[in-house]
Amino acid sequence: MAKDMDERRLTRVLAVSSSGGHWEQLMLLRDSFQGCDVQYAATMEGLGERSGVGATRIVPDFNANKPMRVLTGLMAVAKVVRDAKPNVVISTGAAPGLIALLVGKMIGARTIWIDSVANSERLSLSGRMAGRIADLWVTQWEHLANRNGPVYYGAVL
Repeated sequence: MAKDMDERRLTRVLAVSSSGGHWEQLMLLRDSFQGCDVQYAATMEGLGERSGVGATRIVPDFNANKPMRVLTGLMAVAKVVRDAKPNVVISTGAAPGLIALLVGKMIGARTIWIDSVANSERLSLSGRMAGRIADLWVTQWEHLANRNGPVYYGAVL
């Protein structure tokens, strides 16, 4: 038991999401990070303070429909990941979280993607892409899980 707690204290987690429902789902997971050194990144000012997790790094919101913003977002997210030096990167979506997983993977971090509960008919575009990157790829809908991934453990909401 003591060894588990020591390992958790050494674990640096970077938790990244877009605002809105993605952020709300990430906040529902925060008890899972207890004992870890957690840094948060989001796409809207003040989310961390309002949610009680303190200062949160801000990254631009972007998607595939705005290619120039993707480049700016990629650089901003890469800087956040580089500065955080995480052992684990986790995201509930969307594009900024996917980029964080990719950069995290490049620096040797373990990566976790939890696709949003809003994607009940099919995985999000970011969620489908995350399946190629994430060490743990999760859906919140049982009927979207399959033996090649993503896996289903239940819903956050």
